[in-house]
Order: sequence, then C-alpha cells, then structure tokens
Amino acid sequence: MTMVIENEAQLMELLSTPTRADSETLARLGGDVLILGAGGKIGPELTKRVKRAVDQAGLKSRVIAVSRFTSPGVAQNLEQAGVEVVECDLLDRRSYSNLPDAPNVLFLAGRKFGSSERSDLTWAMNAVVPAYAAERFASSRIVVFSTGNIYPFVAALSGGCSEKDGVQPVGEYAQSCLARERIFEYFSQVRQTPCLFFRLNYAVDLRYGVMVDIAAKVRDGEPVELGVASFNVIWQGDVNSYAIRSLELCASPPRILNVTGPETLSVRKTAEFFGRRFDRCPVFSGAESDKALLSNASECHALLGYPQVAVRTLMDWVADWLEHGGRLLNKPTHFEVSDGKY
Repeated sequence: MTMVIENEAQLMELLSTPTRADSETLARLGGDVLILGAGGKIGPELTKRVKRAVDQAGLKSRVIAVSRFTSPGVAQNLEQAGVEVVECDLLDRRSYSNLPDAPNVLFLAGRKFGSSERSDLTWAMNAVVPAYAAERFASSRIVVFSTGNIYPFVAALSGGCSEKDGVQPVGEYAQSCLARERIFEYFSQVRQTPCLFFRLNYAVDLRYGVMVDIAAKVRDGEPVELGVASFNVIWQGDVNSYAIRSLELCASPPRILNVTGPETLSVRKTAEFFGRRFDRCPVFSGAESDKALLSNASECHALLGYPQVAVRTLMDWVADWLEHGGRLLNKPTHFEVSDGKY
C-alpha cells in the first residue's frame, strides 16, 4: 500500500528528512554550508534537510540561507529550524561582502518562469549573479544547479543525452543557463574552484512538476499537449539528497552530473494513468513528436544510487494530492515548449 501524503506539513517533512548518506557526506566534508537562492521553490526544504543532516552528524557547522526572501514566512520558518538567515539581493554586487565564508556552497539562484517577458532579468539572474557568486566564493566547493534544457532535443528511444554530449540550448532561457555554467567554469579554471554542474530535469514535489502539470490538466478537462511527447522525472526529495552528496563530487575543471530518474515516460500514457485515477477521459492536442528534452542520468545513479521514490509511487502521490485538493504552486514547468520560449 502506497503511503498517502495528506498535507503540506507531511510533504515538507519528507522533503527535509535527510538520509544517512546525506549526514555521512557532510561529516566527511566538515565546515559550514551556505545556500544561495534559498528562498525559491526548492530552497527551503533543501536548506532544512542540510541543517538536519548537520545535526544528525553531530557537527557544529553553520547552515546559512541567503535570499531576498520575498515569500511570506519562509525566512521565519528557516530560522525556527535553526538555520541562519541572511537577506540579500544577489543582483547587488556590494551585498556579497556581507556574506560569511563557507567551504560548502549550494547555488540555487536562477530565473525561468516568465523569462520570455523579461529576458534582461533572466540573463542578469542566470549570468551576472553567477559571476558575483563565483568571484566571492572562489575558495569554496560549489554545486551549481543547472538544467537539462541546455541539451538538444533527442529521440525518445535514445535514452537521453549523457554528460559527454554537446550542448545545444534552444531559446534565451536555455542559453542563459549555459552562460551560468560557462561563468562558473571560467572561475573554476582561473581560481581552481571545485564545482559540479547539477543538470536537473524535471523535479516533482506534488505542488509542481511535469506530472502535476499533466495530472491537473486531466483532472480539469484541459488539453494535454503532445508536441513534446516524452519526459524524465525525479522526486524532489531524491534531488535534495543528490545535491547534498554532490558537494563531495566537485572538481576543477567542473564536473557535470545529469540528475533525473532512470525512465523515459510517455506524456500520453501518463495522462491516461491520471485519467483512470480521476475517472476522466484525457483530452489531447497537437501531433506527437519523437523528440524531447531527455537526459541519461546513469552516471548519477552509479555514483549516488537510484532514486528512493519510484515513478509509480510518485504518480500515485500526485493523484492522491490532487484528489484531496492539495495546494499547487501554479508554476508550470512548460515542459511542452519546444521553441525555448518559457
């Protein structure tokens, strides 16, 4: 019987509960952990997971969350969890002098949603902020959150792009994400900063993600686009664990790690699953293409193990969440976009 996640408190508890491997990694590394961009949609639970892993390891390390913290209650919630909170505009270069040193840095800052409307802000967040951060934390090891969107579209039967495949970003969002990597790569080469490019697609935490997008459309009788007919997915809790443990894999020149689940999933079959769960007949639009943004994460699985939450379990969780009216963040992934205009 699959566990049912009944409310956000239970969801956040799952996302922020560290594994033994998380704690052991931080114990081996030692030192403070600083999270840049900790106020976004994945930052709070990842930050709390780091704090709990530090505590479980018996360390006295500081866990420091840095962000503008524009969402109500996030900063206070982190402080209650024992995290040090620093309010900071990462676009203001002068503010970096106020940030504490830390040997371990998780770089989560970035912009996607609505990026086609404010391309200037997208480039500033995804290219200028990395330059400021890489300069300030040149002596740290840095896990840089990136995206599989910088790869070319490939056939569903290909198994996805590996870390050795060339990049081919489509659209300004993906181009700006490649810029983020290149900026960190430059500083890694010049200052020997150990980095890891954490190329993620797509994370699901029940309030957002590809599966949530598809399930909500099926539930609401809205058409599901088939133009991009396949996708990868991974539970956000597994992402959080991989991110923490990736600190130990940082290198100069930077290491690249694709982060997603092992399966290539069909949009149509996923929609049909949710149709059965919701007793709805899915509505589809567009012609199915055999090309999609897909990543091969076998390197990640070899180094860090398979995701702990299986795809079928994740699908059941999403269906249960929508059936009992769980809150959504209303931040669609736009996974169906093929022209790069998010």
